[in-house]
Amino acid sequence: MENLDLEKLKYPIGKFNAPNEYSSEYISDKIREIAALPEKLRNETFDLNEEQLDTPYRPDGWTVRQVIHHCAESHMNCYIRLKWALTENNPIIKPYDEKLWSEMPDSLSMPIAPTLSLLEGLHFRLSYIMKNLSENDLEKSFIHPENNSEYRIKQIIGMYAWHGNHHLAHITNLKKHKNWK
Repeated sequence: MENLDLEKLKYPIGKFNAPNEYSSEYISDKIREIAALPEKLRNETFDLNEEQLDTPYRPDGWTVRQVIHHCAESHMNCYIRLKWALTENNPIIKPYDEKLWSEMPDSLSMPIAPTLSLLEGLHFRLSYIMKNLSENDLEKSFIHPENNSEYRIKQIIGMYAWHGNHHLAHITNLKKHKNWK
């Protein structure tokens, strides 16, 4: 793994690039990607043993187990932020320290099956809500206090589709590099 480019290991599908235009086709495609993520994660991790689950996807990176738990934690925050943006006027959201969360006992040693089940229900709800957003809803937003930036729901849809695919690629690339079937 030392020979591989660290940046490519960190960002196997590249960094998120927002489109110039949020077309209805783009939004629909990203919602489909969000809906499909739990099954893809389950398929990629189904046969992994404990040692494989505890393998980092890159030097000084998270283990596969931590990545799975992180996806659930991050996407739960997405769900709450989406609901706030839809029900409040441009709310300031609460950030969380994903690194500290990833170091907690549940992220380090808990089985992934309950988290994969959580992701299945969560992504069903996320995609259900997202499929039913109006054009006006897509323009609603929240403020992230870490950088005092405003994020519109249409941006969030693209960012979280990318986020899921980004972490899925961490797992698939590790499996390919280690020659795990």
